[in-house]
Amino acid sequence: QVQLVESGGGLVQAGGSLRLSCAASRRTLINYIMGWFRQAPGKEREFVASISASGRTQLYPDSVKGRFTISRDNAKNTVYLQMNSLKPEDAAVYHCAASAFGSVTRDLSQYAYWGPGTQVTVSS
Repeated sequence: QVQLVESGGGLVQAGGSLRLSCAASRRTLINYIMGWFRQAPGKEREFVASISASGRTQLYPDSVKGRFTISRDNAKNTVYLQMNSLKPEDAAVYHCAASAFGSVTRDLSQYAYWGPGTQVTVSS
């Protein structure tokens, strides 16, 4: 069982930056594909980024490509999401997730473990 906890959310002005962290306990993340998803009120959970176990491969949707960067530090058992040039439409609860199978993916069903989320608010 993997337990995930996100941190780093908060209130930021449009154009600003935030770095989210996802720390794992009970089990090492070294063999897991990791992902970030977000969910705004009244909307479905949306894929934001995914990174391979080695960290060499990343996947992003067009909506965040070039602005967001996912990374991982396996020694610290932590995954990060650097978010730059934030827009009001980026506001949501951001969740990290872990998948034990396959490769980087935007498919929510492939992720078995989820954190409770951290709120990101972007003011215009």
